[in-house]
Amino acid sequence: MPFSKRVNKIGVSPTMRIAAQAKEMLANGEDLIDLSVGEPDFPTPQNVKDAAKRAIDNNETKYTVNQGRYDLREAIAKKLKNENGLDYSPNEIIVSTGAKQSLYNAVQSLVHDGDEVIFTSPYYVSYPEMVTLAHGKSVVIPTTEETDFNMTPDQLLNAITPSTKLLIMSYPTNPTGACYNKKELEAIAAIVKEKKLFVLSDEIYENLIYDNNKFVSFAALDEEIKRRTIVVNGFSKSYAMTGWRIGYAAGQEEFIKAMNKIQSHSTSNASSISQAAALEALNGPQDFIPTMRNEFERRRNFVYEQLCSIKGIKCFKPKGAFYLFPNVESYFGKSTSVFRIEHSFDLAMYLLHEAKVATVPGSGFGAEGHLRLSYSTSMENLEEGLKRIKEALEKLV
Repeated sequence: MPFSKRVNKIGVSPTMRIAAQAKEMLANGEDLIDLSVGEPDFPTPQNVKDAAKRAIDNNETKYTVNQGRYDLREAIAKKLKNENGLDYSPNEIIVSTGAKQSLYNAVQSLVHDGDEVIFTSPYYVSYPEMVTLAHGKSVVIPTTEETDFNMTPDQLLNAITPSTKLLIMSYPTNPTGACYNKKELEAIAAIVKEKKLFVLSDEIYENLIYDNNKFVSFAALDEEIKRRTIVVNGFSKSYAMTGWRIGYAAGQEEFIKAMNKIQSHSTSNASSISQAAALEALNGPQDFIPTMRNEFERRRNFVYEQLCSIKGIKCFKPKGAFYLFPNVESYFGKSTSVFRIEHSFDLAMYLLHEAKVATVPGSGFGAEGHLRLSYSTSMENLEEGLKRIKEALEKLV
């Protein structure tokens, strides 16, 4: 086929592969519980939806400037100042079609042919593919439950070479829910400054952090780190606006100008309707966020306890986001008359067809031996889903 080498080097997101099968089963009327997709089950706040409707009625349906509405960028700057202790001007902010586009634009802007980009595994599935599309080289630091799925300063130092250009930081993390505290971030920041790296800080889950812990933005550690960092965030998780496709990035103006160039030749501006909704999300009442966070913490506690009660499963207790990432290696080599489990994809497919529960194999996140379960669904679904998983696993011998 006449496709470019770039396309042939990347794969389809494993979360989307499982989700596609799950949607097909649901469409066929099967009684499926979907624990695969990472999006809040809460509806978008009513005031945000009303703002979008007003924008349509007021004919705010035209192009905006490529970088995003100025008043929205002002509101983002205010949010970053008040909540994260970061001073950015509107010219140091770009609004994009989801946080993922901001991540992509940043990687494309910074990474040259052969540049090395460091990130940890388990990782968000799109990080290595974004680096590949930029003709860079992914350098993956493996993490485990023993280190709370966080990299150590020594691991980072050992991964850096003369070709290292960029470090991608993500916390709370998809798929593990791991998070760094300020002391751990400062140790990483010292290395970043010593080795003169740039940092892409993915902070999309900042408002979903539990146990009374406080989120610290990497760029807020000191001024030099701020100059070296592009902060990426959005509205999908904090305001249950996944389908609105609206995110943003903040950084030095030269970074944002470069990202703006790339965006101008791909999507141009983010949806004008979504921008109006995002403006209301920031300027309107904020009580939605703690309400949602408290419910997710309740669900986390339940699912964690249930998983830990299943023989053969080891599970890290996540500090944020809305996923659990249990270790299921003890089930490898087991089978039924129909299925044999050799790796995480086999186990995910087994649970999909035997238990009618959709999960995601850890291999897609660079961490074979695990499954990702999302608890961003109702408690009723979680109770039934965990019951089915336990029963299905007990059938494996």
